[in-house]
Amino acid sequence: MSNKTILRYTANQRTNHWLVAILFICAALSGLALFHPALFWLSHLFGGGPWTRILHPFMGVLMFVFFLGLVISFWRANFFIANDRVWLRRIDRVMRNEEESVPPVGKYNAGQKLLFWTLLACMLVLLLSGLVIWRVYFSHYFGISSIRLASLLHALAAFVLVLCIIVHIYAGIWIKGSVSAMLHGWVSRAWARKHHELWYREVTRDETPASRVSKKG
Repeated sequence: MSNKTILRYTANQRTNHWLVAILFICAALSGLALFHPALFWLSHLFGGGPWTRILHPFMGVLMFVFFLGLVISFWRANFFIANDRVWLRRIDRVMRNEEESVPPVGKYNAGQKLLFWTLLACMLVLLLSGLVIWRVYFSHYFGISSIRLASLLHALAAFVLVLCIIVHIYAGIWIKGSVSAMLHGWVSRAWARKHHELWYREVTRDETPASRVSKKG
């Protein structure tokens, strides 16, 4: 199998990813139930209002802990390189599936890297603000102004996080083979070379560049 496909994600990485995804769904639904009375019916998914209030912060903390596992695995691959700036300037060509006219990228393109760091920032804001408003354990250490500010930041970070996850899901479906990679771990060499040529060269030691047009512009 290794001579036809390339391992993109290990079993541990895939398990970690899906645990974060499940916890995100649970935390998002329980958070929405607590956010507005019109959405309180969602609390029935978690055993009612009291249980929703109890479980939500614990699910949030677990989500952050497992997300740190992804950060440890992937942070090096998410540093920006020179090609990423050109990739962003030519994002319209990427959207038209004309990747031959954009510079090669590593394991992740600039859009994925922006998403990664935005997710990390949102997770940190959610964790810190969540601790401030966690009534049972921590909120009594803070004044009402701090709690109100933390509540606002928590809601804003959650909103941005949900939008990012929607973009993440859409992009995963749009780029055929991405979802399969996170399910099974493997991608074809043609897929790797088309979408992540620098990473393809790194893992295969194939230094023959793919045919590309001028990088100017």
